Amino acid sequence: MVETILPLKVSDITVRKRGVHLLGPVSIEMARKGFTIVMGPNGAGKSTLLKALHGMERLVGGTVEWALPQKAAQERQSFVFQTPTLMRRSVVENVAYPLLVQGMRRAEAMDVAMSWLARVGLADMAQNRASYLSGGERQKMALVRALVRDPEVLFLDEPCANLDGRATRDIEGLLQEVHAAGTRVVMATHDFGQARRLASEVWFMHRGKVLEATPAEAFFDQPKTPQAQAFLNGEIVE
Repeated sequence: MVETILPLKVSDITVRKRGVHLLGPVSIEMARKGFTIVMGPNGAGKSTLLKALHGMERLVGGTVEWALPQKAAQERQSFVFQTPTLMRRSVVENVAYPLLVQGMRRAEAMDVAMSWLARVGLADMAQNRASYLSGGERQKMALVRALVRDPEVLFLDEPCANLDGRATRDIEGLLQEVHAAGTRVVMATHDFGQARRLASEVWFMHRGKVLEATPAEAFFDQPKTPQAQAFLNGEIVE
């Protein structure tokens, strides 16, 4: 039986940069299954929280404890940014790169990458330079590059923020597929409709803290805090 890196236990984590308090203290637990949507106004700390959980932020306090040692846990996670990072290579080489770093033979890595590109309709563009892709196509490429290693946990930071409806629908469909297959998903979004479609639970953030961590239905039907209620009402939350 393959060991799992979950559950994740987060205790009093805090992030500060150049004297500015960005996050915390945050204490939360992430269960083995679910599709977590992180919501909150601009500047609430959503991106910082995701990066801290993934190990990309230096903590000035607190702990992030996976069920396996940090190095092993890191290898079984992936992260998708709002603005995709492009390598100066072809589309298929971008997607295959994580497999090559792991030591997979080039021919096999290319085959795996092509199968993922086919799933998102990019097979015909596999040999194109990644920089030639449209915004939606770049985000699809970034998503399959994150998924090609079959991560146990997938973090996404506003992956559909600048995309049209069709690209958003395609990405949501793939996320639902991989979640159903067992990938634990944690995604930040401002899109209420998207959150309702995808979330099994919601973490609501305000001023660097998680004010609510609750099943999605309960959050949308009966938020516990005035800040969350105001946010759902479309009011400005300061």
